[in-house]
Amino acid sequence: MTYTLIGAAVSLYTGKARGYLRWKNVPFRERMSTREVYKAEILPRVGWSVIPVLVHDDGSETGVTLQDTTDIIDYVERHEPGPSVYPDGVRQRLAALILELFGDEWLVIPAMHYRWAYNRDFAHSEFGAFSFPDLPPEEQRARVQKPVDFFSGALPGLGINPDSVPAVEAAYEAFLAAFEAHLEKHDFLFGSRPSIGDYGFLGPLYAHLLRDPASGEIMRRLAPRVADWALRCHAPQHGLTGDFLPGDEMPDTLLPMLRMFAAQQLPVLEDTAERLAAWAEAHPDEAEVPRALGFHKARIGHDGTVVETDRAVFPYPLWMLQRVTDFLAGLTGGDRAAAEELLRSIDAQQLLDIDMPVRLERRHFRLHVAGR
Repeated sequence: MTYTLIGAAVSLYTGKARGYLRWKNVPFRERMSTREVYKAEILPRVGWSVIPVLVHDDGSETGVTLQDTTDIIDYVERHEPGPSVYPDGVRQRLAALILELFGDEWLVIPAMHYRWAYNRDFAHSEFGAFSFPDLPPEEQRARVQKPVDFFSGALPGLGINPDSVPAVEAAYEAFLAAFEAHLEKHDFLFGSRPSIGDYGFLGPLYAHLLRDPASGEIMRRLAPRVADWALRCHAPQHGLTGDFLPGDEMPDTLLPMLRMFAAQQLPVLEDTAERLAAWAEAHPDEAEVPRALGFHKARIGHDGTVVETDRAVFPYPLWMLQRVTDFLAGLTGGDRAAAEELLRSIDAQQLLDIDMPVRLERRHFRLHVAGR
């Protein structure tokens, strides 16, 4: 077992990493992120309290430590043989990168809403059980009251408040309907093999929205194929099976979800880029980027349910967006034309000219302005 995944069943991003490692058929063991493991392993390695963490025993004294799930997946892709979760086709690769971003950083909105509005007692007990496994249940719950208050208190920063809840739920149900329709024809997003986009979806859809009991009942009732997809993406299985659709085929059933990205998340990303540029200009000597840069207005919802709400300005999604823009920047000729056609078909043509005035990089497990 050369890999150790430190995380928790209740953790959204641990679910993403675990599902990928299982499919990739990588031998790994999992350690529960108890308070003691945080003190002994996570804080010394990463410097702050966060999961998941992947440690690769590469023969060195301390091994290689990875934290972000995208970094984890990319590291394993580089170091392990076998088929990749990244499609070779231009349109499929572009769509997969976009959908990973949408899953990781936008579907977290319904994931957090349903957890703390519908599953609070369950989540509280789960936090206690993995943090302090040796204590009785009541003491477990008491000891994790502070982190539970912290995570549930994060909802306003995501734009979740009493005025926006109907829009959050309508957008989530519209997404479920679109994904359900796609899964009537395909096992995964791009055929019979899961992609990086599938794993972007897996974190919120499995670890929160299916595994939590009340929201799990909603998913199984409204979108049983999505529930089945989540179980297949996460379940122990013989990995490295399946194929992406031939000829860089882009199923029409993916377009509604891609348009949701363009209508809901992309405007927020554009405004975030402007806010980050202003911050970088005002703080020329600072390299590490704050986790939030104040608040801005965001439109949340789907079709007639859209509302404008206050939301924290999170720079991190721009690092993931940069993966999309870097991919686009490297395309020429017919490949560029294919990408442009796809983006226009989903009303995301502004990605072709989006202004990314601040380049970001991850150093020491934190986000930094590149070159500073």
